[in-house]
Amino acid sequence: MSSAILTEEEHEAVADAIRRAEAQTSGEIFAVVARRSDDYFYVAGFFALLWIAAFGPVAAFVLWIIGERSYPVEIFIFQALSLAALLLVFRLRPDWRLAFVPRSVAYRRASRNAVDQFLAHGIDQTVGRTGVLLFVSLAERYAEVVADREIDEKVPQQAWNDLIAILVSHAASDQLADGFKKAIKETGLILAEHAPPGSKDKNELEDKLVEL
Repeated sequence: MSSAILTEEEHEAVADAIRRAEAQTSGEIFAVVARRSDDYFYVAGFFALLWIAAFGPVAAFVLWIIGERSYPVEIFIFQALSLAALLLVFRLRPDWRLAFVPRSVAYRRASRNAVDQFLAHGIDQTVGRTGVLLFVSLAERYAEVVADREIDEKVPQQAWNDLIAILVSHAASDQLADGFKKAIKETGLILAEHAPPGSKDKNELEDKLVEL
């Protein structure tokens, strides 16, 4: 079993930050951190195959330039062995897979995971539709803020971008818990402005950081 990303003390500190932020708003804040948003084995294998397939014509051309004869069968065998070797490496070293995955693809997988978590934890089901998810996917170095419609339409995108920058920079410097606490505090201020507390507010989502 893999070890936790954050310590128990850090989890409690993040949960406390959520409680304090929500004390000044009717909105709800939820936090999720994922080690990665996909295992990327087949994605990495696909792009490795494309690189190896492109190598064949290039190798044949180089051999022709230097006056060496190339044999298609030999090039094909080399390509097949190279692909088999890379797939074995991907199986044994999962952390190497993302090196073969375009950043745009990795970001799309992480973004889809953020939306999935938003729905899976019922953040879209709050009474005021003012739930906000702070999401980080570590392997992709990706963060996203997913806000429900009643709050998202009132807040400029730059405000969410600032929160994302906080999460990404702190995760990169191995200060993830501090990043979440700071982003949660700022989210609370945003929610307090656009979704002030009411007399009948209740805590609809558990105050915690979920690890995936």
